[in-house]
Amino acid sequence: MKFGLAYANTIPFTDPGPAKDLVVAAEEAGFESVWTVEHVIWPHQYDSVYPYHPTGKMPGTPDVPIPDPLIWLTWVGAATSRIRLGTGVMILPLRNPLVLAKELATLDHLTSGRVELGIGAGWLEEEFEAVGVPFGGRGKRVDEMIDAMRLLWSDRSASFTGEVFAFDDVSLNPKPADRAIPIVVGGQSNAAIRRTVARGDGFYPGPDSIDELKRIVAALREQCIAAGRDFEEIEISAAYPGRFLDDPGGAVQLMADIGVDRLMVPAYPVARAGIEAGMTVMAEIIAEAGAPADR
Repeated sequence: MKFGLAYANTIPFTDPGPAKDLVVAAEEAGFESVWTVEHVIWPHQYDSVYPYHPTGKMPGTPDVPIPDPLIWLTWVGAATSRIRLGTGVMILPLRNPLVLAKELATLDHLTSGRVELGIGAGWLEEEFEAVGVPFGGRGKRVDEMIDAMRLLWSDRSASFTGEVFAFDDVSLNPKPADRAIPIVVGGQSNAAIRRTVARGDGFYPGPDSIDELKRIVAALREQCIAAGRDFEEIEISAAYPGRFLDDPGGAVQLMADIGVDRLMVPAYPVARAGIEAGMTVMAEIIAEAGAPADR
């Protein structure tokens, strides 16, 4: 089992010192990866339904800081050498694929190939309106962006023609370290599962129960079979739908039995009593699980 440190760019780790201290300690404890969340803005009033909480609203308040994921990862990436740097997730259709491909390739180049791109289509229509990007058709934008960025990262001269984006005979440099960046599809809708099968290197659902997680993984397996995709090629990341620290050994075994490859552990509960104390506990858990320190 791999261990990822999730929601890491949130309070109390939004400031430079605590952010660096957290991720340096996580790397030393054996965490394989660290993952950020994202919203560009937080509308004070919104009608869109947040799909991961029974209230339909995001936890927190509009004045809670959410640092830009790539800048935050650059900061902690410069202080570490092994831990992988993931967006969990980035709202992909808010961006331009060429600009984003450049930013990601640069970060991956500077950190010796440690970037994991977790992506989502987005749910907060009011955020799209504020940024000036159409909310409708965002799924098509996501699919085209994935295809376009992979070409830009791999080809010396890249050309792409889609319904939304197009470019001809261009070169983007520096390339990522492996001329590719793993793409982890977030979400648990049928569209997210289909996107994972068609384009994903990994899958990151967010269910609120073990039964729902089992159903989602089974649906992913079924769609892989139908599409002729090897299910084992897809790395599954998920948080334990419960209090992980109450029984970490049992949680690890249960998640492994379901088919989870990377267990996402929320940063705040781990470090509630202090980063050093929390990471000492996690180091023992990770050692017992036999988790690799890197990919």
